[in-house]
Amino acid sequence: MAKDQVLTAEQVIDKTRKYLNDEHVELVKKAYEFARHAHREQYRKSGEPYIIHPIQVAGILADLEMDPDTVGAGFLHDVVEDTEVTLDDIRREFNDEVAMLVDGVTKLGKIRYKSHEEQQAENHRKMFVAMAQDIRVILIKLADRLHNMRTLKHLPAEKQRRIANETLEIFAPLAHRLGISKIKWELEDTALRYLNPQQYYRIVNLMKKKRAEREQYLDEVIEIMRSSLADVSINADISGRPKHIYSIYRKMVIQNKQFNEIYDLLAVRIVVNSIKDCYAVLGIIHTCWKPMPGRFKDYIAMPKPNMYQSLHTTVIGPKGDPLEVQIRTSEMHQIAEFGVAAHWAYKEGKSVNEGSSLEEKLTWFREILEFQNETANAEEFMESLKIDLFSDMVFVFTPKGDVLELPAGSVPIDFAYRIHSEIGNKTIGAKVNGKMVTLDYKLKTGDIIEILTSKHSYGPSQDWLKLAQTSQAKNKIRAFFKKQRKEENVEKGREQVEREIRNMEFDLKEILTPDNIKRVAEKFNFANEEDMYAAVGYNGVTALQVANRLTEKWRKKRDLEQVATISDAVSELKPLPTKKKRESGVRVSGIDNLLIRLSRCCSPVPGDDIVGFITKGRGVSVHRSDCTNIDTEDAKARLIPVEWETGLNERKEYNVDIEITGYDRRGLLNEVLQAVNETKTNISTVTGKTDRNKMATISMSILIENVSHLQKVVDRIKQIPDIYAVRRIMN
Repeated sequence: MAKDQVLTAEQVIDKTRKYLNDEHVELVKKAYEFARHAHREQYRKSGEPYIIHPIQVAGILADLEMDPDTVGAGFLHDVVEDTEVTLDDIRREFNDEVAMLVDGVTKLGKIRYKSHEEQQAENHRKMFVAMAQDIRVILIKLADRLHNMRTLKHLPAEKQRRIANETLEIFAPLAHRLGISKIKWELEDTALRYLNPQQYYRIVNLMKKKRAEREQYLDEVIEIMRSSLADVSINADISGRPKHIYSIYRKMVIQNKQFNEIYDLLAVRIVVNSIKDCYAVLGIIHTCWKPMPGRFKDYIAMPKPNMYQSLHTTVIGPKGDPLEVQIRTSEMHQIAEFGVAAHWAYKEGKSVNEGSSLEEKLTWFREILEFQNETANAEEFMESLKIDLFSDMVFVFTPKGDVLELPAGSVPIDFAYRIHSEIGNKTIGAKVNGKMVTLDYKLKTGDIIEILTSKHSYGPSQDWLKLAQTSQAKNKIRAFFKKQRKEENVEKGREQVEREIRNMEFDLKEILTPDNIKRVAEKFNFANEEDMYAAVGYNGVTALQVANRLTEKWRKKRDLEQVATISDAVSELKPLPTKKKRESGVRVSGIDNLLIRLSRCCSPVPGDDIVGFITKGRGVSVHRSDCTNIDTEDAKARLIPVEWETGLNERKEYNVDIEITGYDRRGLLNEVLQAVNETKTNISTVTGKTDRNKMATISMSILIENVSHLQKVVDRIKQIPDIYAVRRIMN
């Protein structure tokens, strides 16, 4: 992959002969002849015949020892875009795989777009979706971009900068994500040369001035290492590691350092035979020279997302200068240089993706298809990729010790949604390393994350979209709010209600009559059937609540039978004085004039699914069906069906306790109180506190009429900036 060498077609084909059989070499030769004929009258900006470019692309792929279809597609990658050849022609002359690979790298040149940016984004989207189906697509595209960068000098300055910037934004990070360092470094160094030539040549000159001195120093160090390793009979290949210009530039800019302050200009790479030898060499190096604190990294025990493995340590060398040492096996070195291509390298008689754990190691690629389905346009899709696939990564642990990788800058919300959507939606807080943190805490490598959830949480707030860093989390948060839209939830709600009715062993045709549905919708204060099913779809009411109302006439028979079976318990109940008015708004099915009260532990309100508990001497205590206080075998023996009274003339209000958490800032409590007031809701009590992490917790008791009223209050509070979660409290 020498930069300046221009390969001939014969040289490329000779490269393939070293690892392909005769039949496959013939396919590669046929692809070259086909491409040469298709491009026969075309020339590049440099004045050279166009076919030179596909030859170099195929040569780069042959250096990676790719399979015959991929090398052939390297020759053919521009014929559909730039000539009259069609994909059907490719498919007919070669095979479906070659056609698929060529299609993956072919631009969408025949579609008109509003802007160049939109067109580029759409081209990239097409390429990445094809890549998610077959990674070889991006290997061809990287080879194509690498040769284009080598010949960038023939283009106008403005186009040079645009292509160089795109290379730094998209292709170099992708080469890094795929672990192909040989391509990554060259793309970055060449891009810097055109984007910031002054700094590029300054660093080149500074490196030249100290080169002789550095080489002499490295020779001394390597000799000491060879002698020390020979003493313990460890065979190793030791060499100086060249520092790349772009990485020096990044450290000078990001860390605000001068050239002579950069530690790892001096570096040694040691390649050994086994993992055991890697750690043995590490011990010897630390015996020879004192290691610098905080500069040791074990990428063997914990590989990078791009499968890179190596031991890194920085020691104080013989002359007191920092010296970086990398230690790895031969296989690790191959993967470090060629990345995913090392796994896809052609092997005689073996499929390119057979027998490898590559699919497991690159599961993040499959997320591309998820992004494709959930993003509205190509530009949003590319932003998702830049955030999730191209950013630096952090490694964090679940409480069970499982490792998750997330983009740098991720917060607990990203972690929660990576575990599961429902965990994300029910999140009310997080602990990092055993301590409570705010939901905007930036996760660091090594953090142990515990997500706190509540089944009574009302889901994410709009503010979470600003906090979340990963597209996965943002898409799932958007999906949550999307589910609350009526049009998309009617069908979902209807299916849930019908399933609950079937679970009760009732006949759907008998229950779901127009009159019965209309009656229940009115009981829930819904204008029509669709409003009721939509509310079920976005969890405004549960399917079980609606199913209970729809089946109440049929259930009364069962209820009466249940009442008869607990007649002994009922005999303990005290009837109400005939003139005393029942104020609970609840009645026991089939029995009048009983003392009924609402339990304070779960504070049920109209619309909640409820059940009665027969107390000893204090009548019936009404609980929500999910109340933990009645979830015992003893309690279940004393449960009795109850229902909310309907048709009451007076307006009743019920006390509900809610807890609101968010980032503490000036005026937050006032905004919450104002939001509740806007819903025409009375507040009984309100308290607030703030912890050392600036997490505010507001506890509030409010008077509401039913669950729809409560949902309205919750939705309004969640619209307030910096509010993270709202949940109903069970005392």
